Amino acid sequence: PFPAYRLDLYRTPNSPQPTINATMSADPSSSDACLPSPIKDFVFDLHDTARRSHLAPEQSALYAATYAALTRKYFESNPWPSAKAISSECGDDPLFLAVYTELTARHLHSLGRPSVTDRIAGWCVYSKLFDALLSEVEGDVPTRAPGGNGLFLLPTWCFDVLHEFVYQFQGFCQFRTNAYAAAARAKGEGKTLGDGVTETLQVLSENREAWAVEKVLGYLHRLIAAGASTPATIATTATRGGPAYRHLGLMASVALSRLECLLGDYTSSLLALGPIFDPTAPKIPGGGAEGGEMRTAEEVVQSVIPARISLSYHAGVSYLLLRRYRDAAATLGAIGTYMQRGFKSGMFRSSPHSDQFGRQYDRVLALLAILGHVCPNLLADAGVVEDGVARLVRERHSGQLTKIESGEEGYEELFVFACPKFISANVPDYNRVLIGDAATQAEGGDVPTGQDAYRLQVRNFTSEMDVQSTLRKLRSYMKLYTSIDVAKLAAFNDVKAEEMGQLLLTYRHKTRQLQSTTATAGDADAAEADPAAP
Repeated sequence: PFPAYRLDLYRTPNSPQPTINATMSADPSSSDACLPSPIKDFVFDLHDTARRSHLAPEQSALYAATYAALTRKYFESNPWPSAKAISSECGDDPLFLAVYTELTARHLHSLGRPSVTDRIAGWCVYSKLFDALLSEVEGDVPTRAPGGNGLFLLPTWCFDVLHEFVYQFQGFCQFRTNAYAAAARAKGEGKTLGDGVTETLQVLSENREAWAVEKVLGYLHRLIAAGASTPATIATTATRGGPAYRHLGLMASVALSRLECLLGDYTSSLLALGPIFDPTAPKIPGGGAEGGEMRTAEEVVQSVIPARISLSYHAGVSYLLLRRYRDAAATLGAIGTYMQRGFKSGMFRSSPHSDQFGRQYDRVLALLAILGHVCPNLLADAGVVEDGVARLVRERHSGQLTKIESGEEGYEELFVFACPKFISANVPDYNRVLIGDAATQAEGGDVPTGQDAYRLQVRNFTSEMDVQSTLRKLRSYMKLYTSIDVAKLAAFNDVKAEEMGQLLLTYRHKTRQLQSTTATAGDADAAEADPAAP
């Protein structure tokens, strides 16, 4: 699923970097002399687990608990020390310093609403990190430091890095589109742009390479290729890169699936999950001196709860919008059952993501409500959606489903609540706003609103549901009669007899769907389902 020509297209290590010389972390000192001892100990121990010992339990305690505790104590509203300030604790290891910079920049990004320079600086952080990571496994010359032991990062850590990478790209696209739309509307009304707006647009115009969609996709594809489960890549990562690359490759697949879904390419979103569900892929060691427990790629991803939820949610949305309703219900029903048990058992209670899990669970139930109304048999089939989840769907969304049944609009309300925030990756022509006048704006056509991509996907979905609604009455008669005259069927459906043939063809097309031949969300193999299945 990852053709070589795409990797060649995306591999642009010598492309120009953003012109802003911004940094996402403070540099209070050129040395670590002023740093508290717990901070120095933390950096030293984290570097040891990442570059020498590769002990998963120790790294888990440092990353999940110690880092959060130190942040609350010393840096709750301030940035962590810069990479330069702590470099002596890791022997000036450039790869680890890039990893550390991303970790602390992620914290700084969460402290407030980032400005345009913060967003550009975030791109610089991720570009430097991914270039450093990929330089160790791409090309013919090994770059591992003498005596080094490769890099080990927990699957959770790898997911957090790549999830934040896509999140910041999504935020940048929304920020860019909203900034341009606001300026274009003001210019179209003959208003003068403020200094802040002009400066923002100038910064965006001068840094068009920052967060370019082809570069974002390129990094994800290259990471997937670096961690692919082939003999050549396994040998390369084992001798040069280290075990982190297998984890990074799998989590890059999850991140790429999410990104393709946000961009509206649902087929690519599903294809991106291929490496995770590859039955021929060798197992992955869990870390440690003896390699640790061996797990399949799917087990590695499922061990990270946010990754498991993200994968199933975006795969379910992609299946839904590709009209693969049974696959969508199976995928969302499985994750709904898992989350329901997690809430009941208290497994999610101690997680810092518990609030997000709750919101995501509500979205899953709303999507299942849509599927249950489009294909009523799905919620009734315990093999697709568990009875407890199906019952909860009916309890929560019975009012909206009743509105839909009575002919009122209800699909759009459910979908707007449950769908992801779709984005447009197009880079606008900033000169139209910075140089052009009101007449230029009028000649340019409609001014973007900042929600165009989102509204387009919602409109496409509601259009499809309108067709399904018109076919619901026809479906009831088709199931009621074993045979019926076309003219009589046309009369029942209030259409002319000569139009009935077209309606029957539409019914046949809309009630046929591809269905996965296995139970995995990412399997590209599919067969055409029975027309009566929905």
